[in-house]
Amino acid sequence: MLSLPVVKVGSVLVDGTEPLFILGPCVIESEEFIWPVAERLSALASSLRLRWVFKASYDKANRSSGASFRGMDARAGCQLLARIGGKLGVPVTTDVHSPGEAAIAAEHVDLLQIPAFLSRQTDLITAAGGTGRAVNVKKGQFMAPWDVRNIADKLAAAGCENFLFTERGTTFGYQNLVADMRSPYWIRELGFRVIFDATHSVQRPGGLGNATGGDGKLAPVLARAAVAAGCDGVFMETHPDPEKALSDGPNQVPLDELAPVLRTLTLIHEIVKQGGAP
Repeated sequence: MLSLPVVKVGSVLVDGTEPLFILGPCVIESEEFIWPVAERLSALASSLRLRWVFKASYDKANRSSGASFRGMDARAGCQLLARIGGKLGVPVTTDVHSPGEAAIAAEHVDLLQIPAFLSRQTDLITAAGGTGRAVNVKKGQFMAPWDVRNIADKLAAAGCENFLFTERGTTFGYQNLVADMRSPYWIRELGFRVIFDATHSVQRPGGLGNATGGDGKLAPVLARAAVAAGCDGVFMETHPDPEKALSDGPNQVPLDELAPVLRTLTLIHEIVKQGGAP
């Protein structure tokens, strides 16, 4: 039986007894947009008794086109997330893109997320690890599962022991990704907690020419497979109307369809846990 660390995200524990769900829209489209989404997710999570973290990016710094919507100022965005987390009693997370942003975000959010494209940026990882906050590093599409050991070493050198990794697919030719269900097992075998990113794993990067496409209907399918493979939780972006989303609409799960997906994933996790699978 694997002996894995307990990761604490705010008041929420990632310890294998229950799955962690990281849920929310891709980006803060506006304050008027984000509050109702967060409140609906909070009510859903409460009804299903989920361990969860609310996520939303204040800025999407890696858009395909320079003309695409990005978001808002880092400090204003993180302050807004902190207000949401405080009112709803839920930990919050967001991407950070530079050491300066890591310092700003650490003042307000519970979990600092390192984007996949920046997962080898030593200065950023070291800065995030030194804030005292929990850190979630998305494994780059160009990295093997065992490569996360080097990231773990960087975080440990910065004094961070409270971290986890997120599998979000690997490059499969041009403008396509494939999810290797061996990856969560291998990352956990190294001694690290691992989350599966169901919605970014179905992306088609740059597939729409000036924007990223995706196969959002497959996100629940891959999430079921990942939970069955033994991951510690699922990252899933959701939107009230994905067709009108200002970022990553094609791979987000409609908010109205989320409840049965989460219920199924919770049941699968319980079966895996009862079976004693690694």
